[in-house]
Amino acid sequence: MQLYGREFNAAMVARIRKAISADPSMSRLALSRRVCEWMQWRAVNGRLKEVSCRKALIELHRRQMITLPSAEKFCFKPSRRKLQKDERINAPEIKCTLRALGEINIVAVSSRYSRTSRIWNTLMEQFHYLGKGPLCGAQMRYLVASSQYGWLGALAFSAAQWRLKPRDKHIGWTEAARRANLHRVVCNSRFLILPTVRVPHLASRVLSLCIGRVANDWTERYGYAPVLAETFVDPSRFAGTCYRAANWRHVGQTAARATAYPNGKVAAGPKDIYLYPINHKWKQVLCAEPKTALGSTPAPEAPADWAEQEFGRVQFFDERLKQRLFILAADFFAKPGELIPQASNGSVAKTKASYRFFDNANVDMQALIRPHIESTIERVREHPVVLAVQDTTTLTYTAHPPEGAGPINTSQNSAVGLLLHDTMAFTSEGKPLGLLNVQCWGRDPEQAGKKYRRAQLPIEEKESIKWLLSYRAVSEIQKLCPNSMLVSIGDREADLHEFFHEALKDPCGPKVLVRAERTHNRKVEQGDSKEDLWQRMKTEKVKGTVDVAVPRRGSRPARTAKLEVRFAQVVIAHPLKSKLPSLRVWCVYAHEVGNPAEVKEPIDWMLLTTIKTESFKTACLRLSWYSRRWGIEVYHRTMKSGCRIEDRRLDDAASLEACLAIDLVVAWRIYWLTMVAREKPDTPCDKILPSEEWRVLSAWATGAVPAKAPGTQQAMRWIGKMGGWLPRGKQDNPGTTCMWRGLGQLPTMVKGYLLALSIHGIRAGP
Repeated sequence: MQLYGREFNAAMVARIRKAISADPSMSRLALSRRVCEWMQWRAVNGRLKEVSCRKALIELHRRQMITLPSAEKFCFKPSRRKLQKDERINAPEIKCTLRALGEINIVAVSSRYSRTSRIWNTLMEQFHYLGKGPLCGAQMRYLVASSQYGWLGALAFSAAQWRLKPRDKHIGWTEAARRANLHRVVCNSRFLILPTVRVPHLASRVLSLCIGRVANDWTERYGYAPVLAETFVDPSRFAGTCYRAANWRHVGQTAARATAYPNGKVAAGPKDIYLYPINHKWKQVLCAEPKTALGSTPAPEAPADWAEQEFGRVQFFDERLKQRLFILAADFFAKPGELIPQASNGSVAKTKASYRFFDNANVDMQALIRPHIESTIERVREHPVVLAVQDTTTLTYTAHPPEGAGPINTSQNSAVGLLLHDTMAFTSEGKPLGLLNVQCWGRDPEQAGKKYRRAQLPIEEKESIKWLLSYRAVSEIQKLCPNSMLVSIGDREADLHEFFHEALKDPCGPKVLVRAERTHNRKVEQGDSKEDLWQRMKTEKVKGTVDVAVPRRGSRPARTAKLEVRFAQVVIAHPLKSKLPSLRVWCVYAHEVGNPAEVKEPIDWMLLTTIKTESFKTACLRLSWYSRRWGIEVYHRTMKSGCRIEDRRLDDAASLEACLAIDLVVAWRIYWLTMVAREKPDTPCDKILPSEEWRVLSAWATGAVPAKAPGTQQAMRWIGKMGGWLPRGKQDNPGTTCMWRGLGQLPTMVKGYLLALSIHGIRAGP
C-alpha cells in the first residue's frame, strides 16, 4: 500500500512488526528513524523524513497492521502566551517617503535561539493577528530593518499548502508531479509591517526584496531552491494591494469549508490566493513527473483476480481510483462489447462512477497501460524468443466524434477518429503475452496535406516516428529481459531506413524483422554499383521450399502456400538526400509457386532482418516468425468487434483513451484465453476461471458439477460452444469471436446461479 509516497508491502510491515516485538521499549522516534534507514527515505538535503514516516506508522497502527509503542508525553509551553510589559517593543511612529527610510535591510533569522528570533516572535505576538505560529514544515523567517529607524516589520516563508484547487489548476500539474515537486512551492505565511509605519510602497518593496533572496537562503538551508511562492489574504481584513503591486497574481479563493477539516480546524472564511513565480521556468520544474523505471513497481502480493494481477501495479495515489479500475476491468471482461451502462449492470451509481473515473485528470491511457506492460515483462522473461509485433489501426468515431479526434482517411473521406499504434508480445508459437507499447493520437486537421512534403520533413515530424518510438520502448524492456531475445516485427509500412539504423546502433538491443515495400525501390550496393533488391535476390539460388498456412481473410479462403526460399546478406543503400549510412542486413526472399489459378495475390515476401540468417533452417524460422504478425490483426479484430471500442460514447479524446486502455487489456485477455487452451490443454481451468464460473460452465455442458475442475481446453471449448462454435474435428478449437460471445453469456448464468442459491439459502461450493 502507498502511504505518504512510499510503498509499504507485507515484507516491510512484517519487518516493522518484528522490530517492535524485539524491543518493546523503543520509542516511536527511534522506530521511525530505523524505518527511514531501511527504506532510504530521505529529503532532498539528505535528512531522514522522520515526520512523514511517523505519520505512516500511525496510519498502519490505525489500520491494526502494527501495534506502536505508547507515545511519549512532553510538556509544551503554550504556543501563544501573553507578552509581559518589559517584553513589548515600542514601535516608532514613522510617516515619510520610501527614500527617507534610508537603506532597507532584510535580516534572516538564523536560529530559534538567536536574538533576532526573539525579536521576530515578539513582533508577531504583539502586532500580527495570527501570532508567531507555529509555522508548518520547512521555513525561513526575516526581519525588516531601516538604516534610519530600526525595525519596520517581519515576514516568514514556510511549507506550501498540501492541496489547493485554484493553485493546482493554475500550475496544471498531475498528481504525481504535485507530490514530487510540492516542496518547490513556498508559502508566505506571515507578513507584517508595523501599524505605526505609514510609508507608501514599503510593503511591495519588502516583498520584492524578500523574493529576491529567499531562493538562495532556502537552498543554503535545505539543499534545493523553491520556484513558486504562494500566500493567502483574508479579504475581510486586507485588500491585497501590496501583493498586486509586487506583481503577485490572484488565482482564486480557498474553499473555506463550513464543517471541520480532518485535522479538526474550521475555516474562518474564504481567503484570496496569490502566486508569484520565483523562477521563470517554474511551470516546467513543477510539472515534471518523476521517472519510474519499468519493472521497479512491485507486483501485488495476493491478487484476487486477473484484473488485480494486470492492473495492481497502477500508480494511483488514491486507493479509491485503484479499486474502481479493478471493478471496471472485471465488468468490461464480464460483458465484452457492451456499453458502459450495460457493463455496469444498469446501476446508476456504477455508471456515474465509471464516467467520473475516465474524466479524472489523474487517469490517462499510459498510466493504465503501464501496470499491464510490467506484468507482460514478467511473462516475457519466461521465453527465450519473444516477437514484438507492432501495427497501426484506425478507430472510427464519425457518428459521435469526441473532442480531440481528427481525420483518419483521405481528404475525399470525412471519417473522424483516432489512430492506434500498439505493440503486442507473442511467443514463437503465437500465444499473446501482452502489450509492450501503446500510442494513440488524433490528427490535427490543420496539418492536412503534409504527406506531399514528407520527403522534406525529418522523421521526428512524421507519423512514421511511431515505429521508432515502439522500438525504443521495446529496447527498454530488452534491458530488463537479458535472457530473452526480443524481435520487433513490422509490415511494409515499417520499411524505413531510420528504423534499421536505430536497431543496428545497439548490438545488444532488440532485433528487427520487416517486410520490404516494393514501391520503395530498395537498392543494394554491389561494389561501386547499385542494383535493385528484388533483381539481386532473384539471382540467388533457391535453398529449398517450405509450406506456410495462410489464414482466411475476407473473401479469400484459407490455404497452404508452397514457398521457394532464398536468403543472403546485403548492403542496403541509403535513400537519396539521406545523411544516414548504408546498412548491412540479412534478406530472406520467399515466393509462392504452384499456387492454384484462383489465387489472385500469391505470396511474395522480401523480409529484411538484423538477425544472422546463414542456413535454410534459420531462413524458414524467420518466415515463421513473420507469419505470427497476423496475430496482431486478430487482436485488432477482437478489440473492435468483440470489445466494440468504436462504440464508446465519451466527450473527449483523453477520456476515450483511458477507456480504451481497459478495453485493450480485456481484448488481450480474451485472445490469451483462446490460445492458452491450445498450448496447455490439460491444465485445470480453475487456474484461470473462478470457482463459480467453471462449475456453472460444467453444469451447462454436462448437466453435472464435477468434483475437480476440467482441463483448460475443455472449458474453453464449452465457452466457445456457448458463443456458437461448432467443432469440425478433434483438433479444432474455438476462435476469438466465439470466445467473446461465450464470455459475454457466462457471467449472466453465474449471476442467476448465485441468485438461486441465495433464495434457497444454499451456500456455493468451495
